[in-house]
Amino acid sequence: MNEQDSALLRAAVDRAARSRAEGNHPFGAVLADAQGRILLDAGNTVGTGHDCTGHAETNLARAASKAYDREFLRTCTLYTSAEPCAMCSGAIYWSGIGRVVYALSESDLRAITGDDPENPTLDLPCRTVFASGQRPVAVDGPAPIAGAAAVHDGFWRKHD
Repeated sequence: MNEQDSALLRAAVDRAARSRAEGNHPFGAVLADAQGRILLDAGNTVGTGHDCTGHAETNLARAASKAYDREFLRTCTLYTSAEPCAMCSGAIYWSGIGRVVYALSESDLRAITGDDPENPTLDLPCRTVFASGQRPVAVDGPAPIAGAAAVHDGFWRKHD
């Protein structure tokens, strides 16, 4: 991971903080082109959208697939504050996005959220989901980014 990746992951974590401030789960994602320019960002909308599928990565993949063709999206990278879940990985795959970089791993997130019913974390790494597809999706992560775990502080009811 390079300096540009780190800066774009920080932007995803900042978007996660805004999602939380907006009354949603603390997750955020940004889409960047091959030159590192942010094209889109999205936050989680589970709370305000009253939609359990309103994850940041799914929201971003949906917006990206409306705005850009798959050939272009294959050259883009989705940066996210936490490893995409199985649903989000599927949305990323189907959108055509070519690379994913994430901060917190799914297992790190599970350690933070415990068994909170608001985040029934699956133990299914995004790499496993992507490896099941017919086209490659490059993955980098987890990556140590300041604030990636802290944005969750006090949000989840941990029952472990």
